[in-house]
Amino acid sequence: MKLKSKDYILVGIQAAIFMLYIFDLQILQLSFPQLIKDAALIVSILGWIIVLVAILQLNRNLSPFPSPKADSKLVQNGLYKYIRHPVYFGILIGLGGIAIYSLSGYRVILTLALYVLFDIKSIYEEKLLMTKFPGYRDYRKKTGRFFPRIKKPHKS
Repeated sequence: MKLKSKDYILVGIQAAIFMLYIFDLQILQLSFPQLIKDAALIVSILGWIIVLVAILQLNRNLSPFPSPKADSKLVQNGLYKYIRHPVYFGILIGLGGIAIYSLSGYRVILTLALYVLFDIKSIYEEKLLMTKFPGYRDYRKKTGRFFPRIKKPHKS
């Protein structure tokens, strides 16, 4: 698909949030017990592993832009069997974990802003994916967007 100005704007905002995240402004300092900080670090590491695995599973389909590449294929296996956007999920828990570990309310706010951006970006992306891939609508019903879908137990 041809990239539109919306693709560039969304990726530009994402890059700006990443840049702001690098420089902790030391405002809104948080306080957590060491156990919480340690757990946040473990969650963050898990998030970055998820990002790496998801990127490897996307392979040639990977693009920072929401518009799918012209030669892309719909990936529905691996992490994508459970979550439609595991890269976004991994980034969110990776950065959220770092924010808590570094006791930075500023970074927590940036992580929340990134969540809002990923929400907007994924809605736009999914409209395009439904146009490109006829099976995407059914795939959406089976999987969660950022978090695995919890299946309700069947009543007997």
